[in-house]
Amino acid sequence: MSESAGGETLLFLTDEQLRQGIEAMFFAYRGFTADPDRILATMAYGRAHHRALHFIARAPGTTVNNLLEILGVTKQSLNRVLRTLVEDGLVESKVGTSDRRERHLYLTEAGQALEQRLSDAQRARMRAAFRQAGPQAVAGFRTVLEAMMDPEMRRRYHALREKGA
Repeated sequence: MSESAGGETLLFLTDEQLRQGIEAMFFAYRGFTADPDRILATMAYGRAHHRALHFIARAPGTTVNNLLEILGVTKQSLNRVLRTLVEDGLVESKVGTSDRRERHLYLTEAGQALEQRLSDAQRARMRAAFRQAGPQAVAGFRTVLEAMMDPEMRRRYHALREKGA
Protein backbone atom coordinates (compact mmCIF):
# COMPACT_ATOMS: atom_id res chain seq x y z
CA MET A 1 0.00 0.00 0.00
CA SER A 2 1.54 3.32 -1.00
CA GLU A 3 1.45 6.48 1.01
CA SER A 4 1.47 10.01 -0.34
CA ALA A 5 3.78 12.80 0.78
CA GLY A 6 1.16 13.86 3.33
CA GLY A 7 1.06 10.37 4.82
CA GLU A 8 -2.45 9.52 3.62
CA THR A 9 -3.05 5.89 2.89
CA LEU A 10 -4.75 6.17 -0.48
CA LEU A 11 -7.40 3.53 0.12
CA PHE A 12 -8.46 4.86 3.53
CA LEU A 13 -8.94 8.60 3.22
CA THR A 14 -10.92 10.28 5.97
CA ASP A 15 -13.81 12.63 5.28
CA GLU A 16 -11.53 15.49 6.36
CA GLN A 17 -8.86 14.48 3.82
CA LEU A 18 -11.52 14.24 1.10
CA ARG A 19 -12.88 17.67 2.08
CA GLN A 20 -9.37 19.08 1.77
CA GLY A 21 -9.07 17.54 -1.70
CA ILE A 22 -12.41 19.04 -2.73
CA GLU A 23 -11.35 22.47 -1.49
CA ALA A 24 -7.99 22.16 -3.23
CA MET A 25 -9.84 21.45 -6.50
CA PHE A 26 -12.06 24.52 -6.04
CA PHE A 27 -9.08 26.81 -5.38
CA ALA A 28 -6.97 25.23 -8.14
CA TYR A 29 -9.82 25.75 -10.60
CA ARG A 30 -9.99 29.41 -9.61
CA GLY A 31 -6.29 29.73 -10.33
CA PHE A 32 -6.56 27.77 -13.57
CA THR A 33 -9.33 30.05 -14.87
CA ALA A 34 -8.06 33.36 -13.45
CA ASP A 35 -5.73 34.32 -16.30
CA PRO A 36 -8.20 33.55 -19.12
CA ASP A 37 -10.98 35.22 -17.12
CA ARG A 38 -8.97 38.46 -17.07
CA ILE A 39 -8.49 38.30 -20.85
CA LEU A 40 -12.16 37.44 -21.48
CA ALA A 41 -13.41 40.23 -19.20
CA THR A 42 -11.83 42.84 -21.49
CA MET A 43 -14.02 41.47 -24.30
CA ALA A 44 -17.25 41.00 -22.29
CA TYR A 45 -16.92 37.21 -22.66
CA GLY A 46 -17.10 34.53 -20.00
CA ARG A 47 -16.00 30.98 -19.36
CA ALA A 48 -18.69 29.56 -21.63
CA HIS A 49 -17.10 31.42 -24.54
CA HIS A 50 -13.70 30.06 -23.55
CA ARG A 51 -14.93 26.47 -23.35
CA ALA A 52 -16.61 26.76 -26.75
CA LEU A 53 -13.46 28.21 -28.32
CA HIS A 54 -11.32 25.50 -26.71
CA PHE A 55 -13.35 22.56 -27.97
CA ILE A 56 -13.90 24.02 -31.43
CA ALA A 57 -10.12 24.46 -31.66
CA ARG A 58 -9.55 20.87 -30.53
CA ALA A 59 -12.01 19.46 -33.07
CA PRO A 60 -12.43 21.82 -36.05
CA GLY A 61 -15.68 21.09 -37.83
CA THR A 62 -17.35 19.75 -34.71
CA THR A 63 -21.11 19.98 -34.78
CA VAL A 64 -23.24 22.10 -32.52
CA ASN A 65 -24.80 18.89 -31.16
CA ASN A 66 -21.40 17.44 -30.33
CA LEU A 67 -20.42 20.65 -28.56
CA LEU A 68 -23.68 20.54 -26.61
CA GLU A 69 -22.86 17.04 -25.39
CA ILE A 70 -19.28 17.91 -24.43
CA LEU A 71 -20.16 21.11 -22.59
CA GLY A 72 -23.33 19.82 -20.96
CA VAL A 73 -25.18 23.10 -21.40
CA THR A 74 -28.61 23.89 -22.76
CA LYS A 75 -29.10 24.53 -26.46
CA GLN A 76 -30.33 28.04 -25.64
CA SER A 77 -27.21 28.80 -23.61
CA LEU A 78 -24.84 27.48 -26.27
CA ASN A 79 -26.72 29.30 -29.05
CA ARG A 80 -26.33 32.57 -27.16
CA VAL A 81 -22.56 31.99 -26.82
CA LEU A 82 -22.12 30.86 -30.43
CA ARG A 83 -24.18 33.76 -31.79
CA THR A 84 -21.82 36.20 -30.06
CA LEU A 85 -18.70 34.39 -31.26
CA VAL A 86 -20.01 34.24 -34.84
CA GLU A 87 -21.11 37.91 -34.83
CA ASP A 88 -17.72 38.96 -33.47
CA GLY A 89 -15.92 37.05 -36.22
CA LEU A 90 -14.30 34.42 -34.00
CA VAL A 91 -16.28 31.35 -35.10
CA GLU A 92 -17.61 30.34 -38.49
CA SER A 93 -20.66 28.09 -38.75
CA LYS A 94 -20.96 26.03 -41.93
CA VAL A 95 -23.92 23.97 -43.09
CA GLY A 96 -23.22 20.23 -43.16
CA THR A 97 -22.66 18.63 -46.56
CA SER A 98 -24.37 15.31 -45.78
CA ASP A 99 -27.01 16.72 -43.44
CA ARG A 100 -27.99 20.33 -44.09
CA ARG A 101 -29.51 20.59 -40.61
CA GLU A 102 -26.06 20.18 -39.05
CA ARG A 103 -23.89 23.16 -38.30
CA HIS A 104 -20.13 22.60 -38.31
CA LEU A 105 -18.02 25.01 -36.30
CA TYR A 106 -14.59 26.39 -37.12
CA LEU A 107 -12.43 29.08 -35.56
CA THR A 108 -11.57 32.03 -37.77
CA GLU A 109 -8.04 33.45 -37.68
CA ALA A 110 -9.16 35.88 -34.98
CA GLY A 111 -10.77 33.01 -33.06
CA GLN A 112 -7.60 30.96 -33.32
CA ALA A 113 -5.55 33.89 -32.02
CA LEU A 114 -7.84 34.40 -29.02
CA GLU A 115 -7.99 30.69 -28.24
CA GLN A 116 -4.19 30.53 -28.44
CA ARG A 117 -3.86 33.45 -26.04
CA LEU A 118 -6.26 31.86 -23.54
CA SER A 119 -4.63 28.44 -23.80
CA ASP A 120 -1.12 29.89 -23.51
CA ALA A 121 -2.09 31.42 -20.16
CA GLN A 122 -3.42 28.11 -18.88
CA ARG A 123 -0.52 26.09 -20.28
CA ALA A 124 1.97 28.37 -18.52
CA ARG A 125 0.22 27.88 -15.18
CA MET A 126 -0.12 24.12 -15.69
CA ARG A 127 3.48 23.74 -16.91
CA ALA A 128 4.78 25.51 -13.80
CA ALA A 129 2.62 23.37 -11.51
CA PHE A 130 3.61 20.14 -13.26
CA ARG A 131 7.31 21.03 -13.07
CA GLN A 132 7.00 21.79 -9.38
CA ALA A 133 5.06 18.58 -8.64
CA GLY A 134 7.21 16.21 -10.69
CA PRO A 135 6.42 13.40 -13.14
CA GLN A 136 4.93 10.94 -10.64
CA ALA A 137 2.54 13.55 -9.31
CA VAL A 138 1.53 14.52 -12.86
CA ALA A 139 0.74 10.91 -13.73
CA GLY A 140 -1.21 10.51 -10.49
CA PHE A 141 -3.10 13.74 -11.10
CA ARG A 142 -4.20 12.58 -14.54
CA THR A 143 -5.22 9.21 -13.14
CA VAL A 144 -7.36 10.86 -10.47
CA LEU A 145 -9.00 13.24 -12.96
CA GLU A 146 -9.85 10.40 -15.34
CA ALA A 147 -11.22 8.30 -12.48
CA MET A 148 -13.57 11.17 -11.58
CA MET A 149 -15.01 11.38 -15.11
CA ASP A 150 -18.28 9.71 -15.96
CA PRO A 151 -17.67 6.85 -18.44
CA GLU A 152 -19.12 8.74 -21.42
CA MET A 153 -17.00 11.83 -20.67
CA ARG A 154 -13.93 9.62 -20.27
CA ARG A 155 -14.67 8.13 -23.70
CA ARG A 156 -14.95 11.62 -25.22
CA TYR A 157 -11.78 12.72 -23.44
CA HIS A 158 -9.85 9.76 -24.85
CA ALA A 159 -11.28 10.41 -28.32
CA LEU A 160 -10.05 14.02 -28.16
CA ARG A 161 -6.63 12.88 -26.95
CA GLU A 162 -6.35 10.41 -29.85
CA LYS A 163 -7.27 13.15 -32.35
CA GLY A 164 -4.64 15.52 -31.01
CA ALA A 165 -1.94 12.91 -30.44
